Amino acid sequence: MSQRHSLTGWIFLLPAALLILWMNFYPMVQAFIISLKTGKGSRLNFADPLWYNYQRLFQDDVFRLTLKNTFIYLVIQVPVMLVMALVLANLLNNKKLRFKGLYRTAIFLPCAVSLVSYSLVFRTMFATDGFVNDALQTLHLIHSPVNWLGQTGTARLVIILGLLWRWTGYNMVFYLAALQNLDYSTLEAAKIDGANAFQTFWRVTIPQLRPMILLTAIMSTNGTLQLFDESWNLTQGGPANTSMTMAHYIYELAFHKNPNFGYASALSYAILIMVAFLAAFQMKIGDRRD
Repeated sequence: MSQRHSLTGWIFLLPAALLILWMNFYPMVQAFIISLKTGKGSRLNFADPLWYNYQRLFQDDVFRLTLKNTFIYLVIQVPVMLVMALVLANLLNNKKLRFKGLYRTAIFLPCAVSLVSYSLVFRTMFATDGFVNDALQTLHLIHSPVNWLGQTGTARLVIILGLLWRWTGYNMVFYLAALQNLDYSTLEAAKIDGANAFQTFWRVTIPQLRPMILLTAIMSTNGTLQLFDESWNLTQGGPANTSMTMAHYIYELAFHKNPNFGYASALSYAILIMVAFLAAFQMKIGDRRD
């Protein structure tokens, strides 16, 4: 009977397992094989040496620039977003707060907006004749319109603002869920011992949220390293590729610049290695389970 139950379970799992192998793992293996080839379009041959495309990465100025851009977004946006999400979750977890359901919904709603839609809205808002310039001029904070999307620093800033607007509420929901599962007696004990709100938050709440903070940090890092929509829809990678991300560069290589699938596949594996390394590093320094 036990064997029959086990066999029945595997029969139900088999279709899903085969689908995952076909849709996920087969393309990954095929992409690695293609990364060892050179040529244009479908006329691909194995490179000599086989690691030529990977060697080329270290000599590609555009790749180094997109790597720099992506890590600028990662280093600035991810910590700011996670801190904001944590603070908002703590504020909205207050049992005495009125209309907290409304506030939670309003902050989370940007996550429900299409990536393309919100990118186009931000592009319109930050256009030279857009809402942001009009508002700043009305408030006499600037004297002439700022070309937000046409300058390196401001173009990167717009992308970071867009990421913060869309993803802060997403991470806030994770923290809210974790906060609602905390042992409330520990917070009460901290208050009885004379801890103020900040001390309670820093010394009692944060340590208990460490697993969730680690999870959101890993997810946010992985998402930022694979960032595409904002770079493509907001700035088109400009000016002069100074806001382009690595995923955007892969798209350009594969479909725009004399399709070079071999080199684009090598670049995608370089991103995979970075994602795996950073996730392992974060697990190493963040996981303190006994």
